[in-house]
Amino acid sequence: MKRLLFAAAAASIAALSAHAGETVTYEIDGEAYEGYLAEATRESRGLVIVIHDWDGLDDYERTRAEMLADAGYDAFAVDLYGKGNRPDTTEGKTAQVRALYGAREMMRERILAGLKAGQDASGETKAIVMGYCFGGGATLELARAASSDDVVGYATFHGSLDTPEGQNYDAVNAPILIMHGGADAGIPISLAGELATMLEEAGATYELEVYSGAPHAWTVFGSDRYQQLADEKSWDAFMDFTDRYLGEAE
Repeated sequence: MKRLLFAAAAASIAALSAHAGETVTYEIDGEAYEGYLAEATRESRGLVIVIHDWDGLDDYERTRAEMLADAGYDAFAVDLYGKGNRPDTTEGKTAQVRALYGAREMMRERILAGLKAGQDASGETKAIVMGYCFGGGATLELARAASSDDVVGYATFHGSLDTPEGQNYDAVNAPILIMHGGADAGIPISLAGELATMLEEAGATYELEVYSGAPHAWTVFGSDRYQQLADEKSWDAFMDFTDRYLGEAE
C-alpha cells in the first residue's frame, strides 16, 4: 500500500505544470540566491532542507519538496549556486561542483544560509538536511562540521561518500542516513563500508541502506537510471527517519 501511495503521489506531483510552492529569494554576502518553499499540506511537523544535485535547483528538487509537503513537512530547497546559475552542460556542472568542493567552508556557509532562509520562510526551527548526488555529499560536509544545533538529522541519496583528508565524523551531532546503490559504478560500495567504519569509530548514530542493482542517480524520475523499487524503498526509509527524528523533535 505504501508503494502504491508513493507512486501515485510522485506521478501526480511530477505531472503538475506548475508547482504549488513559492520561490524565495535570499542573500549571501550581497549576492542573490533563489530557493523554493513547499509548505506542509497539513499541520507541519518540522522543516526538511533539500540540497540539489550538480545541475542546481530545478523541477526535480521542487517535486521532492512537494512530496515532503504532502507528507506533512515544510520543505525548503536551497540554492548553492546563486540565482540564475543553473548549468546545462557537463563542463558547467563540473565547474560548479569543483568550485564548492575546493572551498568547503564557503559551501557550508551557503548551506547554513539556506537553512536560515528556510527557517525564516517556514517559521520552523528544527530541520533535517538531505540531498541528492552532489547534494548528498554536501549534506555529509555539513554533518562533519556539526555547524548547527537546529539540524536533527542528515540524509544522503546516492551522494558522494568519500571523506576529505583531515576531516572526520568525531563532532557529528545528529543521526545520519546513507542510501547507496549497490550498482553505483561511480561511487564504489567499498566507500560505503569505509564510511560506516568511520561513523562507528566516531560513535555516531547512523543507518546504511544499500539497494541491489541500483546505479548512481537511481531516484531521478524518467531517466534511464531510474529504479522504481530502490526509489520507493529509499523514500520509505527516509520518511521513517524523518518521522523518528524530526516529527518528534518539536
